[in-house]
Amino acid sequence: MTDLIIGGVPEHFNLPWHLAIENGEFKSKNINVTWRDFHGGTGAMCKALRNKEIDIAIILTDGVIKDIINGNETKIVQTYIDTPLLWGIHVGANSEYEKVADLEGKKAAISRVGSGSQLLAIANAKKQGWNIEDVKFEIVGNLDGGIEALTNGNADYFLWEHFTTKPWVDNRTFRRVGDCPSPWPCFMIAVRNDVLENNLSDIRNVLRIINNQTKKLSTHAKKQRFVSLFASRYNLKEEDIKDWLIITEWNQGKPISKRLIKSIQNKLLELSVIEKTIEVEKLIKKIYL
Repeated sequence: MTDLIIGGVPEHFNLPWHLAIENGEFKSKNINVTWRDFHGGTGAMCKALRNKEIDIAIILTDGVIKDIINGNETKIVQTYIDTPLLWGIHVGANSEYEKVADLEGKKAAISRVGSGSQLLAIANAKKQGWNIEDVKFEIVGNLDGGIEALTNGNADYFLWEHFTTKPWVDNRTFRRVGDCPSPWPCFMIAVRNDVLENNLSDIRNVLRIINNQTKKLSTHAKKQRFVSLFASRYNLKEEDIKDWLIITEWNQGKPISKRLIKSIQNKLLELSVIEKTIEVEKLIKKIYL
């Protein structure tokens, strides 16, 4: 049996992986999958891929592209979520800031350097017409660190996934002053190069299994059957899950697009998130299912 460790954020997007594990679908193909939650997000997963602590990551598109360009021996094998991530822009409940424009030149809480929270803070600054050189950062580790930083005044604002943070908006820990959708499909499936070389048939089976699982979420009617399960598993309100499902589409197995990856690199370069682009073939590996 092949052992594979998969990393991902402890958020609702990844429920299909947990259901496939719980249903024994990977073991039926002689693959023992262990899931590891990364509360620190993309930056933490990039480090874990580099250190060979995980084999596969369900990871933010911008972060993994940036880290591969910077030397991470990993490739993207498939888009996982086709739609953008909706990032909420949050301030503390008692903050003096009332709108996004008030945050120019202020300090953003980020989970770590290279994280999605940092890259989208930069993207938001660019979108607002601010000088991105003026954006300041406070490293907070994870969502709990963001809550603490905004409550204690160590940072002024915090970008995190809109629906994950909704309970803290509802209980008035945060105020959401705006949203910033990512300018690209949000999550990719990335695999270490050595795992691709040694276990390609197992990776192909993993992709087949997860794509079959996400096909259960392929239409509005099918998604409705999972609303209560999503809500109970992730401590979210059913009405919020319904809103999230409307704007979320899983990839379900379409081959990774060279044109898409090239356009994302160009956007990241425009935002000064990366200093150069590289050949798309160094970023992706097409796996035909």
